[in-house]
Amino acid sequence: MIVVMKKGATQEQVEHMIERVEELGLKAHPIIGTERTVIAAIGEKRDEHRASLESGPGVAEVVPILAPYKVASREVKPEPTVVRAGSLSVGNTHLGVIAGPCAVENEEQLVLTAKAVKAAGATAIRGGAFKPRTSPYSFQGLKEAGLKILAAAREETGLAVVTEVLSEADVELVARYADVMQIGARNMQNYRLLEAVGYAGKPVLLKRGASATMDELLLAAEYVLNAGNPNVMLCERGIRTFESHTRYTLSLSAVPYLHDRTHLPIVVDPSHGTGHTNLVTRMAAASVAAGADGLIVEVHPNPEKALSDGYQTLDFAQFEELMALCRRVAEAVGKRIE
Repeated sequence: MIVVMKKGATQEQVEHMIERVEELGLKAHPIIGTERTVIAAIGEKRDEHRASLESGPGVAEVVPILAPYKVASREVKPEPTVVRAGSLSVGNTHLGVIAGPCAVENEEQLVLTAKAVKAAGATAIRGGAFKPRTSPYSFQGLKEAGLKILAAAREETGLAVVTEVLSEADVELVARYADVMQIGARNMQNYRLLEAVGYAGKPVLLKRGASATMDELLLAAEYVLNAGNPNVMLCERGIRTFESHTRYTLSLSAVPYLHDRTHLPIVVDPSHGTGHTNLVTRMAAASVAAGADGLIVEVHPNPEKALSDGYQTLDFAQFEELMALCRRVAEAVGKRIE
């Protein structure tokens, strides 16, 4: 349920109600809005305590949260959340563009890419240091050496670093180097990992699983939020269907649907969502038109020689074309890339 504080409630009253919620054995999530503060009270047997909380100082009303996901719901926070991490801002009118290679291969490749995507207007660099591969014989990533290369690219360009974390054991290491920790589609329901990145406190990019429903995605985000980390971005990256003309089916209807139900920003991955270089630019523009708050795009100096996912990766000239088109669409829908 939500404890809605009166407009003008004092900090002392807010803190008193947080303490009162926790005394009742519930978890308190205070959310500061533009006009008033609400406190989400999460736990079992919430409704039993409704009357007790309604009488608290500075309380306007106590209302139940109907959605199965609590802290992620627009019932708790009607205003859109903006996630910021260094050079990257995602949400509301901010359109963040995360670009870079699927895998970090060497320092020259990554720094060259970081400089090129920044020049084209990207606001963050991506690159996998730990790679989840279907085959154990495929390139698995440079691991900590790759993280150090990402940090070097950030030092060179000022771009925020977005990289994937695969296991709970690696969270502390990845958090040392990354500005945003990505949870890949295969790990969307790895609940211990979600809790671990929540406690780590760094912003999280949570990708939708290939067969996950919207509620499952939002409940996965709830694990991160429930650990005390409010900076979660949801990522639509395509789902597995009967259709085979693309790698996955990129469900752009997910963007407005999620915006109706959550305050969290929505990022789209047109690279994985299509699996074909020639489709990425137009689907990126379509994502912006649908209301996406961010894009994550694979870019490489020479996609033909990429160690991972070259068939869906743009070269520098193609990425410049994508940015030019997305800027025009963003302006039309009230977004800005900065």
